[in-house]
Amino acid sequence: MMKIIKTSIPDLLIVEPDVFKDQRGYFFESYNQERYFENDMKMIFVQDNESKSMKNVLRGLHFQKPPYAQGKLVRVIQGKVVDVAVDI
Repeated sequence: MMKIIKTSIPDLLIVEPDVFKDQRGYFFESYNQERYFENDMKMIFVQDNESKSMKNVLRGLHFQKPPYAQGKLVRVIQGKVVDVAVDI
């Protein structure tokens, strides 16, 4: 399962997966379409990208207007991140 937290910005949610750890490592479900749909997250992901930023790197603000708008799922694999969302 996963915990889904609403924010003050419509359609911006925080998804915290349950992480199962033991001496072998860890496992978590990073995406479950049924669970997302149950929480009105009705986007279909058709592309999956991964990038690595070195310490103190600032990435740009991204904006796409319909019909090119895309849902975005941001995951921090290691360390921490400051992710800024702007309600335009």
